[in-house]
Amino acid sequence: MNKAEILVIDDEPQIRKLLEITLESNDYKVWLAATAKEGMVMAAHHPPELIILDLGLPDKSGHDLLREFRAWYNKSIIILSVQNSEEDIVKALDNGASDYLNKPFRSAELLARIRAAIRRNQTPNSNNILIFSDLEIDLTARTVKRKNEIIKLTSTEFNLLVLLAKNEGRVLTHQFILKEIWGPGYQNETQYLRVFIGTLRKKVEDNPNHPLHIITESGVGYRFVEGL
Repeated sequence: MNKAEILVIDDEPQIRKLLEITLESNDYKVWLAATAKEGMVMAAHHPPELIILDLGLPDKSGHDLLREFRAWYNKSIIILSVQNSEEDIVKALDNGASDYLNKPFRSAELLARIRAAIRRNQTPNSNNILIFSDLEIDLTARTVKRKNEIIKLTSTEFNLLVLLAKNEGRVLTHQFILKEIWGPGYQNETQYLRVFIGTLRKKVEDNPNHPLHIITESGVGYRFVEGL
């Protein structure tokens, strides 16, 4: 039994009902709110393991509510919205969203995103070894193995892989990655990042043209997934 508690903040009754049925049938405990105010009160009184947030709320912009949550709430927030422009997605991710899924959505994909987000919540950052199917990343020794074979990575490639892997399942924007790895002066160098991602894929993926781990989110950034 999961029984992890999930707060859904969405003004559409049909979506709330669909999410309630889907989540409860997968052993999650669900709280429902139709407005930003209701959602903030519920979360403040009983912080959930994860929040699913719509951007189009009747009493406040979902972007504004997301920023308010991030002032104190440090667990995962998944945006579920019809607003699907690159600008909206990047803005939400930069404001602290853990993930972004467009409506209409597939229940299986949403559940997979939820599992990955909750796993991130529960995984201590101090873990020294990260294991993802055929990849093993040793943070202390700064080594990477693929299918038990050591892969030679440059320091920058290793740091880039670790940043992605520590955020498994979460979309990281180009600007966020560039700032974290190279510093504020590189935030607009998306082509620079693309070159490094291409090189890293050649080393950690079986088929760099069809990657299983480092997934491109077009116009937004990259997502690391466990793979098969």
